[in-house]
Amino acid sequence: MEEQNKFLESLKVNITTESEKSKKNSFVYHPEGRNVVIGGAWPYANSSLHLGHLAGLISGDVLARYHRQIGDNVIYVSGTDCHGTPITERAKKEGRQPSEIAEHYHAEFAKTFNDMNFSYDLYTKTKDEEHKKRVQDIFKKIYDNGYIYEKSDLQPYCEHCKKFVVDREVIFTCPACGAISKGDQCDCGYIPETKDLEDATCQECKEKTILRENKNLYLALSKLQPQIEEYVAQNQGKWRTGSRTETAKFLEDGLNDRAVTRDLSWGVDIPIEGYEDKKMYVWIDAVLGYITTTQRFCEQNGLNWEDFWKENGNNKIYMVHGKDNITFHTIILPALLLATGENYHLPDTMVATQYLNINSQKISKSKGNGITISQMIRNYNTDSLRYFLVNYGPERKDSDFSIEDYISVNNSEVTNKFGNLVNRTLGFKGLEAIPNGKMNEDIQAKIDETYEKASEAMEALEFRRAGKIIMELIEVANRYYDEQKPWVQKKEDLNRFNDTIYTCTNVIANLSNLLNPVMPEASEKLRDYLGIETPTWEQISATGGRKLENIKPLFTRYQTPALPKKVKKNVIQIGDESMDCELI
Repeated sequence: MEEQNKFLESLKVNITTESEKSKKNSFVYHPEGRNVVIGGAWPYANSSLHLGHLAGLISGDVLARYHRQIGDNVIYVSGTDCHGTPITERAKKEGRQPSEIAEHYHAEFAKTFNDMNFSYDLYTKTKDEEHKKRVQDIFKKIYDNGYIYEKSDLQPYCEHCKKFVVDREVIFTCPACGAISKGDQCDCGYIPETKDLEDATCQECKEKTILRENKNLYLALSKLQPQIEEYVAQNQGKWRTGSRTETAKFLEDGLNDRAVTRDLSWGVDIPIEGYEDKKMYVWIDAVLGYITTTQRFCEQNGLNWEDFWKENGNNKIYMVHGKDNITFHTIILPALLLATGENYHLPDTMVATQYLNINSQKISKSKGNGITISQMIRNYNTDSLRYFLVNYGPERKDSDFSIEDYISVNNSEVTNKFGNLVNRTLGFKGLEAIPNGKMNEDIQAKIDETYEKASEAMEALEFRRAGKIIMELIEVANRYYDEQKPWVQKKEDLNRFNDTIYTCTNVIANLSNLLNPVMPEASEKLRDYLGIETPTWEQISATGGRKLENIKPLFTRYQTPALPKKVKKNVIQIGDESMDCELI
């Protein structure tokens, strides 16, 4: 326990330090800007974050940085999901309390997101009392409006443990594939019905369960379906295909009312008389966190949260998540907000990504092939990792990650193209200051075009396309540099040399804007070199005569790691490490 406490304290120190570093991302109000909320899905506090989590959430930070740069009022929120059976399961296995598990992983998550330069305005956790109280208030409002009602049905009951057991607490034989699976969902995708759980096995005591009548509260989704269908029809044009098709499937089948209470000892208390022995279903608790966290942030910063979450004609809301969380954001969250009857602005845009596979295999605990973010941070550059996942990640279809592919992109695109342009321009031998040269008109026009086209791609959630547009500008600048031969010009025509270096420096200055959403650390270094205050989204010019000091390479070329001579099961070579990968 003493060792665990020391670990938590060390993380808290690191988090504080990182927060101080990122104060430049603090909220800035722009009177003419839109009020934008970006909600990143809340990761479960039961295991370390892996690259699949990063691939699913990185879009939120890209959007937050982009919208800040174009002058919008951005509140970017998320937090750690501390409740639900995965956390209680882990606590039982380790002989600890769920709160300890939640605190451990919350501290780890906060540090990981800071290390990856996520610019959350507020990253919190669902176990905070303030969050619980706000969620209970919303729950009570929905109950008073008649959209939460009481219903009795059959549920698995363990006579040995003398309690009702829920999803992951039971094991059943899947009727679809015959595999032994936990009671929430089989790996084949089958979701068990009540009858499938008769004679299931209790995870804790290994005894057979029986079905017994149990009283719960239910959310009347069927009653809300017409309003949800209208909402989806109005907004799905702003969603990726996966969100549209998954949501349409549920609506076509007809929405079923869902239990909102559970027989658990860990979670948010139910604020309804007669249900003091139950807890709130975790999917309500978590999705309402977007509202409760915005409320908390606004109170801390003298803002009105309703300007961001109530209809006013000047707000926009993004929900960023993986494809396994689509319906919680396209159906459940809108249903809860509609049921309050309080004129909420429902989420406009769903930013759902597909699955990231590792070495062509789906990330799986049993296969042990999940690379954690912390492993990558220890060995590689965070900006080039962000770049890879944005430009080669699962934006619209499942994609694959391998160390070899990542290193290839880092070396060929990030280092050889972007890094090389910066190094050979600003680090030109004998160059002490930015020359007072003349800007090449064709390059200047190309920069304007890049801002315009990249902006269109960002707004369309096509981050890969935006990356290609920006990389094209880098390639144009490199060709211009090669054609001009500044190493020759410096000897034969100093004026032309000054024009060449000044033009390329202006490209670099604008890359500090254009690449800031994806590569914030490198972009900040460029702004420091060139004396640029803050990132914007419009063409800027470098200041001629400014001294250039301490120019260093932005990136490192990596060698593709050699595989161990004897490859053991579940071993992944990461940088200098050859290890049993950290299970997810």
